[in-house]
Amino acid sequence: MHSIIIFASGRGSNAQAIIDYFRNTGKAKVSLIVTNKADAGVLEIARYEHIPFLVIDKQTFKEALFIEQLQEYNPSLIVLAGFLWKIPDAVIHAFPNKIINIHPALLPSYGGKGMYGHHVHNAVIADAKEESGISIHYVNEVYDSGNIIVQARCPVHSNDTADTLAQKIHRLEHYFYPRTIEFILNHP
Repeated sequence: MHSIIIFASGRGSNAQAIIDYFRNTGKAKVSLIVTNKADAGVLEIARYEHIPFLVIDKQTFKEALFIEQLQEYNPSLIVLAGFLWKIPDAVIHAFPNKIINIHPALLPSYGGKGMYGHHVHNAVIADAKEESGISIHYVNEVYDSGNIIVQARCPVHSNDTADTLAQKIHRLEHYFYPRTIEFILNHP
C-alpha cells in the first residue's frame, strides 16, 4: 500500500477528501499530516482519523532531521493541500518528483507568492475572467511553476463572489485531487 504525507495549513477539506477516497479504494493511506499552524483544522481530522501529525515551525522545516522524519514514512507522494509555506529546496531534492500541489486557479495565471485562497478568487473576479479552475502540479523551487499534471475548469459568472467561486473550486479539488494522486501512484 502506498504511503501519502499531506502538508496542510488550514481546515483540511482536501485532506479529508483524500483520506476518504483512499479509505474506499484501499490503494494508499495517509501516513502523516504536517502543518505549520498549531490551531489548523486539519489537526482535528488527523486526531479523528488516528493519523500521526507534526506541527512545524520555520526552523524545523529547514532541518535535516525534518527530512529524516518524513523519510521514515517512506512516502510514495507528498501532497500539499492548502499548505502556505514554500517548500525548502532540500526537501524538494530529497523527494524528487514526489511532491505535488493543488492551486485554485489555471496556472500560470494567478500563481506565485501570496496567491492563495480568496486572494486568487478576488483577482480572477476583478479581471472579469469567464472561467477559473484548478491546477495540480509538481513542486519545484519556484512557487507554482512546476510541471502541470492536470487542470480542471469551471465557469465564472458575473454574479460570482470570492465565496461562490471558492465553492466551485472546492468541488473540483475534492473530485480531481484524489483521482490524480491515484493516477500518479499507479503510473510512477
